[in-house]
Amino acid sequence: MIRIVARTDPDFAARVQKLCDRAAAIPEEIENASRDVIRAVRAHGDAALRELTLKFEKRNVDHFELPPREWQDAITRIDPKVRAALEHAARRIKSFHENERYQSFDMEEAGGIRIGLRVAPLNRVGIYVPGGKALYPSTVLMTAIPARVAGVSEIIMTTPGASPETLAAAKIAGVDRVFTMGGAQAIAAMAYGTASVPRVDKIVGPGNAYVAAAKRLVFGDVGIDSIAGPTEVVIAADGSADPRWLAADLLAQAEHDELAVPILVIVGRANADRVVAALQEQLATLPRREIAAKALQGGGAVLVVDTTADAIDIVNRLAPEHAGLALADARAWASQVTTAGALFLGHFTPESVGDYIAGPSHVLPTSGSARFASPLGVSDFVKRTSVIEYDAAALQAQAADIERMAAAEGLDGHARAVRIRFSAP
Repeated sequence: MIRIVARTDPDFAARVQKLCDRAAAIPEEIENASRDVIRAVRAHGDAALRELTLKFEKRNVDHFELPPREWQDAITRIDPKVRAALEHAARRIKSFHENERYQSFDMEEAGGIRIGLRVAPLNRVGIYVPGGKALYPSTVLMTAIPARVAGVSEIIMTTPGASPETLAAAKIAGVDRVFTMGGAQAIAAMAYGTASVPRVDKIVGPGNAYVAAAKRLVFGDVGIDSIAGPTEVVIAADGSADPRWLAADLLAQAEHDELAVPILVIVGRANADRVVAALQEQLATLPRREIAAKALQGGGAVLVVDTTADAIDIVNRLAPEHAGLALADARAWASQVTTAGALFLGHFTPESVGDYIAGPSHVLPTSGSARFASPLGVSDFVKRTSVIEYDAAALQAQAADIERMAAAEGLDGHARAVRIRFSAP
């Protein structure tokens, strides 16, 4: 079961520091295995994909791409209520991300200078959708819709588990092509292309350690969103929070994966004890209790602090993927949380709403990377180009300063490139 660590315990500081030091470390053997897979796909293309799919997924595959009618018709085969829920979520995701569209602009200055910024969508994006211990049609919506809002020309999707719900989500989100493959081999195929899989400009979406390793290895040859580590939540709570609700929120995170990181930072030992009791009771009836129990014991913790300010300080130090504020005055404290992928405020905002329907993409920075990284959004699917135009008078007016700066850096060629335009042949 999850461990309670109080501020008065001698190992409290060390325990908190250990949680802060967590990182998306990829074991060397996994990175080496992913490197071998990438080399094979680059060298042998579809033949390697078939061999690797048989080896890892136990499937014989002649054609990786699903015929459009086969996956687009999946929307008619799922529960109508599930379809309605997916469409509801899609509308909210689209509406939210339309508010973050980036605009090109031009500035014209007196004296013959025009400078500006041109924003253009990526041409082709690849979405990886996991298919391991659970299927994630929500991930399709949360990755493809921001790309579509950005104006990406073509969106392809790879997944090893093409459930009807996942395929229906692809149709709803506006995916163009679907390929049934997974693991590092799918990342390699999208990064470098094969006879049947087109090369993409960027790969987004979460996956297991092999997928994360592959994304790290192909970065530079193709863009990626992030290196995703285990999913995590840190909830700051006070005595106003219902212990049953807190327990349910921790279990919602823990059921994802044995490596999930469910952490509660709560004011008062008595409150902590009540949450742990509720955890034990609810865990017994959770269908994925074996997975959740391992997550609670492995990456979980209940940290007992004296004040709400102490709790917020720990949230900021942990820089979690999801930060919940189960506080009486959550909104007042929200501005004090400066490092989190997503903030969930108040007692009626469980992380589940962000996972499925609130609107912001649920693809978030993990492993403490919220210190410097941001949620997936429209900005991940556009590229920006600076545009600069000087006329002769403008260049001549600034020539002296350009030459002085070039001389200071020892780059006379830069200065000459200006001088020659005003020198006789």
